[in-house]
Amino acid sequence: MDRGTIASRIARIGAQCAERLGALARVAGGCALVVAVTGCAGALGSSVSLAREASVSLGRPIRLPVAAGATYTLMQMNLCLSGFAACYGKVAYPAGVNDAVVRIRDAHPDAVTVNEGCRRDVAQIARLTGYHLRFSTVTSFGEPLRCIRPGGRGRFGDAVLTRAAIAATDTDDFEAQAGVESRRWLCVDTRAGVEVCTAHLATRSAGESAGNDAQCAELATLLERRAETHTVIFGGDANRRGACAPERAWTRTDGSAGQAPGLQWVYGSGALSMPFANVLPTAHTDHDILLVRAHFTARHDSAHRLGGLTRSGAPGFAET
Repeated sequence: MDRGTIASRIARIGAQCAERLGALARVAGGCALVVAVTGCAGALGSSVSLAREASVSLGRPIRLPVAAGATYTLMQMNLCLSGFAACYGKVAYPAGVNDAVVRIRDAHPDAVTVNEGCRRDVAQIARLTGYHLRFSTVTSFGEPLRCIRPGGRGRFGDAVLTRAAIAATDTDDFEAQAGVESRRWLCVDTRAGVEVCTAHLATRSAGESAGNDAQCAELATLLERRAETHTVIFGGDANRRGACAPERAWTRTDGSAGQAPGLQWVYGSGALSMPFANVLPTAHTDHDILLVRAHFTARHDSAHRLGGLTRSGAPGFAET
């Protein structure tokens, strides 16, 4: 093909793209513009990656289909990092933190739910693994609990780490409380189109058992409500051997664990089903790790929210 023919063809493609861009922009706004640019760039022999262009603020979500059979993996951990609990001797700080990093790197889960964490320890885990983080502080008598032995590790609480960027965060205390800790729940909505939640409920001791029952019922109601509009997966230490899941959700627990079996749970609903659970023994906490992999059984629309993000690959850190 001679140079004149090539130049003519490129000019014709460029004119077609310009016409297409104008029409799409008038019909559907910014999102259509990005799609059109991607298609035209491909026609000219190059490509535009939306994953690398997450700094562009479009003000609306782009929904991309996830094929049936794709999987979503959640890792649930109770790390016993406060410095107060009797289990802290097993942590052999910082060995427990280092082990958590290794486990996440080995399993590559889509999300990690963490109970009994410390803000700076969990932030370090997120940085070293490349995950996005949201942290929820636990209070006692209205004051934030701070981790000790050593100090300087920040506040005590629960966390969610996700490979996908986080679009929104919601957290609050349970209405029912028992014991010295104010128990909380934390949910994050991700660009993967899955909402990830965690909580650490009161114990089943004589003084906290009624509070655990009430928090369990409240958690089930919370997850049921959120599942009406989202695909939801929950991981947490419920401190009980009965599930706190909505009726339509599937459940998996660490019943085969060598330590504190049956207290940690993963629940799932919406597009996620056919879960497979695996328990990973640990040496530096008093709970083993619960790893659950579920499948998307139908076409699933993933919400890719681009507005307000800096880089798609850069972990985000926030505290609530």
